[in-house]
Parts: sequence; structure tokens; C-alpha cells
Amino acid sequence: MAKTIAVLSQKGGTGKTTTVRTLADVLRRSGVRTLAVDLDPQGNLSDYFDLPTDVEPTIADVLAGRSSAADAIHDDIIPANLSLAEAELMLGGKMGRELTLRRALAKLNSDYEVILIDCPPSLGLLTINALVAAEHALITAEAQYFALQGVEQAMEVVELARDSLNPQLSLLGVLLNLADMRTVHSREALASLKERFGDDVFDSVIRSSIAYAESAERARSILDHRPDLGADYLALAAELLSRLGGLEQASARVAQLAQSATT
Repeated sequence: MAKTIAVLSQKGGTGKTTTVRTLADVLRRSGVRTLAVDLDPQGNLSDYFDLPTDVEPTIADVLAGRSSAADAIHDDIIPANLSLAEAELMLGGKMGRELTLRRALAKLNSDYEVILIDCPPSLGLLTINALVAAEHALITAEAQYFALQGVEQAMEVVELARDSLNPQLSLLGVLLNLADMRTVHSREALASLKERFGDDVFDSVIRSSIAYAESAERARSILDHRPDLGADYLALAAELLSRLGGLEQASARVAQLAQSATT
């Protein structure tokens, strides 16, 4: 059965999509069968994987019942585009609307070991669908003044989904993204998160760099574009696999990749 992880944030600009893209890369290179699901109408994850904007079918077709999830997979990605915004409106008037994605992905559980869902940068119906479909939630936060407030808001949505719709949902962790740990501001943001959420905060911190935008523009993994920055995600993947459990061979392979990146 696939381990499904919803990656979310309270707002855009927290490096969430880069996190999904790079974690998918690391896991695949570690031998883990990984599906990425773009649940953001902006389609940034799909662009990052260099899928054409007119690719069909998409996650919108899946949610609307026009396609199965299996038929919407393109190179281990279920893509999205602006048609997803229309599909979200359609979901609003549908019975059992919060369960739509869960039902669609349930048929893929034997095909993949990990499913990563890139949620939209808002805490609406699409994000609720992701949290109901997932076993785990990973919250990303930008290293800035309102980081704690944003994580608390995302945590409230996670707790709402768990209490009312998905009791199996658990918090995988909180990730500090786009951080410059040379600055007092970033160090204080990390300290406030750790003070509030303790061990739920990943030890790994993702450094800020213009290289992420460059790698997205070129549809090239940061692991290849800037291996020195990719090392942050190798460390994160090692933590993530440790928290997930059951993927020991992948953990060993991630350690090998990390060692290769430093030599």
C-alpha cells in the first residue's frame, strides 16, 4: 500500500513545489516507486517536470469523473492546469466531495510505494481532498516573520481533516524552506518553530537560492543543476524515510547518494 503524503503550506512562495519535485527525484533515484500529483491549478509542478500545458487527461479530469487516475498518469506524474480551478468549483456541489481524490487514488496503491501530493497555496477544498486522501501531511514554511502563524493555520486544517474525515492522518513534519541561516531572522524563525512544534520540525533546512528558480525554468532537477543545494534535499529525504518507516533499502540508497554528492 502506498504511503501518501500531502505537502501543503498556508500560502505560496514557501518552496513547496520544489520540495515535491526534488523529493520525488530523490526517492525515484533511491529505487522507490513514486507518483507525484499536481493539485495546484497553476500547474507549476507539471511545468517543473516539463509536461506540456495542454497535456490530457489531468487531475481535473480525474476529479470530474472523466478519467481514471491511472489514465491521467504521465511519466509518473498526474498533471494539473487551470482547468483544475473549474473542477474545484464543480466539487463544491458534489456529495462526498472531500472523498473524491481518495477514491481515485485508492486504485493506484499497488502501483506505487509513495504518492506525493502538491497542494495549492491555500487551505480550501482541494487541500482538504489531499488531506483526506493522505496518510501523512508535510507542512512547508518560509523563513520569515509570519512562519509560525502560517504553520499554525495549516496545522488547524490538518487537525480538522483528521478529526472529521481522516482519523489515520498524521503530521509527518514541518520543513523550514528558503532559509538563510547566516541571518538572525532565519535562525529566529527556526527557533520559534522548534519551540512551538518540537520534534515535529525537521532538522533539515532548505537553503534559499536563485538556483531553484533557474532549475524550474529549465525543468531540471536541483540535484543535477546544483548538487550542493541538492544535498539539503538528500538530508530531508533521509529524515522523511526514517519517519515513514518500511523503506530501509531506500534509506541506505539515499545515504549513498549523499556520500556521492560530497565527494
